[in-house]
Amino acid sequence: MTPRTDSLEIERRIAARPETVFSFFVDPERYRKWQGIEAELDPRPGGIFHITVTGRSRTVVLGEFVEIDPPRRLVFTWGWKQFDGMPEGMLVGPRSTTVEVTLTEEGEGTLLRLRHTGLPTDAALQFHSVGWNTTMDRLVVVSEGGDPGPYPFQEI
Repeated sequence: MTPRTDSLEIERRIAARPETVFSFFVDPERYRKWQGIEAELDPRPGGIFHITVTGRSRTVVLGEFVEIDPPRRLVFTWGWKQFDGMPEGMLVGPRSTTVEVTLTEEGEGTLLRLRHTGLPTDAALQFHSVGWNTTMDRLVVVSEGGDPGPYPFQEI
């Protein structure tokens, strides 16, 4: 039997410089293009971020920047302040989990690695895996100059 893990890891190769990719995590206007509808970001250690998605339900993410090393690394806490209709076992409280993003230059592009730790249940792990994979695909598109289309989680 494989022991349960509390973390997920995702990689994407992006045809954009690390500086460009990094800016989509710390600039509110750029952040909105791939990850949410309203974003308040204070990108400094101890600074908060607050994301609100409105659709059929209201979703609020609250976290805090822990480490910022432009354009190579970001560490921030992550959790749901509000998620109307969130199924049991998927919710993680505000600032209760940790996300680490590393950006490594590869030729003219970037290797992005995202690691999300502290996910308390298999349901939370699966839920966040779907969410991060979807939004990382959107980040690739906007970082490479494209339009990712409407934010898919507005329908939740």
